[in-house]
Amino acid sequence: MPPIRSESLRKSAEQEGRVELAIQALKKREIRTITEAARQFDVPRTTLRNRVSGRGYRTATRANSHKLTQNEEDSLKQWILSLDARGAAPRHDMVREMANILLSKRGDTQPQLVGVNWVYHFVKRSPELSTRFSRRYDYQRALNEDPKAIQQWFDTLWEVKTEYGISDDDIYNFDETGFAMGLTSTSRVVTRAEYYGKRKLLQPGNREWVTAIECISRNDALPPVIIFKGKVFIQGWFSTAPPEWRFHMSPNGWTTDQISLDWLQNHFVPHIQKRQGGAWKLLVMDGHGSHLTAQFDAICKENKIIPLCMPSHSSHLLQPLDIGCFSTIKKAYGQYIQSKLRSGIHSIDKHDFLNAYIQARLTAYKTDTISNSWVAAGIIPYNPEQVLKNITIQLRTPTPPLAVAVRAMCLILHRGPLIFIAKHLRSIPYYGKDQKHPQKHFWTKYSK
Repeated sequence: MPPIRSESLRKSAEQEGRVELAIQALKKREIRTITEAARQFDVPRTTLRNRVSGRGYRTATRANSHKLTQNEEDSLKQWILSLDARGAAPRHDMVREMANILLSKRGDTQPQLVGVNWVYHFVKRSPELSTRFSRRYDYQRALNEDPKAIQQWFDTLWEVKTEYGISDDDIYNFDETGFAMGLTSTSRVVTRAEYYGKRKLLQPGNREWVTAIECISRNDALPPVIIFKGKVFIQGWFSTAPPEWRFHMSPNGWTTDQISLDWLQNHFVPHIQKRQGGAWKLLVMDGHGSHLTAQFDAICKENKIIPLCMPSHSSHLLQPLDIGCFSTIKKAYGQYIQSKLRSGIHSIDKHDFLNAYIQARLTAYKTDTISNSWVAAGIIPYNPEQVLKNITIQLRTPTPPLAVAVRAMCLILHRGPLIFIAKHLRSIPYYGKDQKHPQKHFWTKYSK
């Protein structure tokens, strides 16, 4: 059944067409009175009289209360549909933010702002848009390894590359990775043969969190952005860091929306503009909240960057940084911290972290490591089968309730052996939904 809104718009448009024909007939004096014209063309007489007197068609007339022009609203619709096609349908607050950005572009000294309910009315008058509840998709990572969903993402990747003429050299992947300053890496150690269990390695006391924003292209890595915990910079922390590295502070050492915007506009864009390549760039990323703001998308649009979000919980399959680089850099960093510990250093500060991270990056971001990560993700070269062949989804047949299984056994076993079996079936996992204690149910029924 078609939507009621679309059906009413269709009927209104058909009526308006008949009204126009009636007006033409009156102008040509084929019909002399409005009443007769309304009857012949099956339109309301008052509507026809209003049109003849000069009143416009309400659907084609924009109210003075509309904040955005028709072109601005059309641009906003295209932005929403574009995000939806890339797997990142915007929330109401994001749409409001983008609408306010469009209003600010007019250059008014005091730009207007849309109201809290503006998005609701905007969607209501836009047949191509609709509001849906977004479903949280945090069930199990394995359930996201759906070949159909992965193939759809690769189809979108191919369509974007084809439509915008993006070459493999113009594809980038960026993400954040976090470090606890004083944690070493897990590794094998040699111990006494008679020792049972896992050996423990001493860890430096500092567990302060640091975030690194990394970005790789086909064969190399851009300089990172490091986010420390704190409020003010101390120049001595960065004396050993390469000059092209950027630094930020946040209350907890995590990234924020503003830091992500600064990385995009003042770090990523200047670096890619220095490189030769096509007009459009593709930025592969996950769906983290700081990557899905209206301002982030607006900056991408201004600089001809197409942000492409991966499906939820699929970064271990589709993100080159996760597949090859981050695990390597964390391992190298942990080994460096472990060597410092053995040298008698039991406290890791920001200066030590930078020295360790510089060395770890030399290990992790080798050309072969980066190139192999893109290959494993099936992105460069384009090869969805590289990922799909590693996905194995097995639908487990639900285990029948224990009582049902026992009834089947009754056909071939006597009552005596069943009592013995019941005593040992208590350790068998039960996946039924109707009984909390099926063994108790069986014992009551069959052990009397």
